[in-house]
Amino acid sequence: MCDSYNKLVEKIKKYNSKCDFTLLEKSYVLSKEAHEGQHRVSGEPFFTHPMEVAFILADLELDCTSIIAGILHDTIEDTKYNYQQLKSMFGKEVADLVDGVTKLGKIPYTTKQERQAENLRKMFLAMAKDIRVILIKLADRLHNMRTLKYMKVEKQAEKAKETLEIYAPLAHRLGISKIKWELEDICLRYIDPKGYYELVEKIAKRRNEREDYIKNILKTLKEKTKEINVEAQLDGRPKHFYSIYRKMVRQNKTLEQIYDLFAVRVIVSSVKDCYAVLGLVHEIFKPMPRRFKDYIAMPKPNMYQSLHTTVIGPEGVPFEIQIRTWEMHRIAEVGIAAHWKYKEGGNSNNNSDKKLAWLRQLLEWQKEMRDADEFMETLKVDLFTDEVFVFTPRGDVINLPAGSTPIDFAYSIHSAIGNKMSGAKVNSRIVPIEYELKNGDIVEILTASNIHGPSRDWLKIVKSSQARNKINQWFKKEKREENIIRGKEMIEKELKKQSLTFNQLFKPEWIEIVLRKYTFLSIEDVYAAIGYGALTANKVISRLKEEYRKTIKSEELAKDMVKTVSKPKNQERRKSVPENGVVVKGLDNCLVRISRCCNPVPGDDIVGYITRGRGVSVHRSDCPNVADTIDGDNRLIEVSWYTANNVAYKADITVVANDRTALLMEITNVIGESKIPLKAINARTGKDQIAIMSLTLEITNTEQLEKIIKKLKKVDSVFEVTRKKK
Repeated sequence: MCDSYNKLVEKIKKYNSKCDFTLLEKSYVLSKEAHEGQHRVSGEPFFTHPMEVAFILADLELDCTSIIAGILHDTIEDTKYNYQQLKSMFGKEVADLVDGVTKLGKIPYTTKQERQAENLRKMFLAMAKDIRVILIKLADRLHNMRTLKYMKVEKQAEKAKETLEIYAPLAHRLGISKIKWELEDICLRYIDPKGYYELVEKIAKRRNEREDYIKNILKTLKEKTKEINVEAQLDGRPKHFYSIYRKMVRQNKTLEQIYDLFAVRVIVSSVKDCYAVLGLVHEIFKPMPRRFKDYIAMPKPNMYQSLHTTVIGPEGVPFEIQIRTWEMHRIAEVGIAAHWKYKEGGNSNNNSDKKLAWLRQLLEWQKEMRDADEFMETLKVDLFTDEVFVFTPRGDVINLPAGSTPIDFAYSIHSAIGNKMSGAKVNSRIVPIEYELKNGDIVEILTASNIHGPSRDWLKIVKSSQARNKINQWFKKEKREENIIRGKEMIEKELKKQSLTFNQLFKPEWIEIVLRKYTFLSIEDVYAAIGYGALTANKVISRLKEEYRKTIKSEELAKDMVKTVSKPKNQERRKSVPENGVVVKGLDNCLVRISRCCNPVPGDDIVGYITRGRGVSVHRSDCPNVADTIDGDNRLIEVSWYTANNVAYKADITVVANDRTALLMEITNVIGESKIPLKAINARTGKDQIAIMSLTLEITNTEQLEKIIKKLKKVDSVFEVTRKKK
């Protein structure tokens, strides 16, 4: 075996001697053979990646099964091996983990936002089945971010943004700070490289000064803890670059204006010692007002526990001190992995199950959330924001998203309390229902028996997804008929806004596609979902418009062809069609006009009719109006389309689209790439954000026109392209 495998074995043996090293070796051999000949973008053998993932998992002290799955995590997706083969060789548990990680890969969806939302749905479902799937995925993402420098610049920024928005906060929610901090610092390096390297350089210049300052503080604390017979490990650490950067941006400060660039950590043996050291610290240094947090008495939802206090140090420089036990420290570093119930010989850990209660809540409301944009917005609010800790009148601690109201509190206790809520008291004082709860508030909910449900306006006030979901559930269950009517009205309003009709889009076969996409049984279910806010009318109409664009026939477009074309130009250049593109036999320079009653187009059989004082009117040969207008005189005259090879017709088309940035540029680029002269353009946007563009093109035949219309329809946000009628 190579050195990397031997190092992995030694690392695992330090914390888990019961690991099945025979199976571990088997996974190493198979993965190396399966990835033989594959290389990463950096040029390294691909197999280096699964091994690095295994090392990250071993750093988290995960069980042997997780590490084996980490070594094999790319085999189903990138090699000849499948689920059944892995199951027969390594067992169902390993195969399920590898399959779970594989299924977190990208899937095709209409928009990037929708794809990201669906990937997150799959991620949380995988977490509910086995949280180790996400731990492997985080390790996979961490190593990919460590090697991001080999990717293209645009890909670097895209991956860094996704990681900062989703994976780093997810690591925080799972309590894995060592992964969270590293991910955030790497992301900053690629999202704002100039800001990152300037910050690194400035902090490096002040390193010696900072180290001397920390040494003096640590020396003082070490002596004082010995005096009270507390065995403590002390260390000083600089804050991570991203946390400093974020503070500078949020508070609009320079580095020189931020004083708490480092924190002192004190690790002791017991909770009693934690509070003893806290008292000692406040005797030595002056504490700053409102900067003390007791996460031991009120742990964070991600299991984090510690005492935090900010004090004024020597020379008046503030710094933070964190005090915790060794067990708390381990949990702070590796989060959920510290409570792992799958470790060899271990039993189910009920405490660990409680720590994942937030995940079960998340899965509960995400089933109801069918709109991708709303899903992402609610997810970021509920999962990744800071918390506020408040108390019930009996002293129970309730944690809610920052900015929560008494309504959020009521629904966190029970949906029946929320549905009957008439008011609230905070610290024995009646407050408005939109009051923003603060840490330490004691909240009492007032209810009334004559209240039969929440108000729709509450949806605009609540901050937690749990409250929003329970309010929506009430409206869904109690007000179905009302929701159906409301949903229909919202659909009709959106159709009118987009200048569309019900008959254009609501075809039975297209409705069936919408029902399958959003897992509804009937169109009434769709209306009801729109009515109670689980889905938006715009999402449904956008999906139907996709089908409309796919099936619209070019023959229908031809009916709207433009009838006027340009006059002759310089003969050495492209010749323009004489008099609307029609040649009148035996006559020169006579007035010719295209009849609107039958709208003849180049390629139709046509006939001319000599009018009184208005020249020759051109009709289709089968137009009934030709015969009806003949009053005994022979006014029909032979006409034909001008058919020279270098002829050019002017065609006016109308493009209707949802307005967005760079829309006009993309449309003109499509026309330019087709090598069709654009002679004129007029564009406007209404209050409803619908853009209408009138374009005049110079074309040689109807086939060329039909092709450019099809291309324009494929432009994102465009939902209608027609020939302009004269």
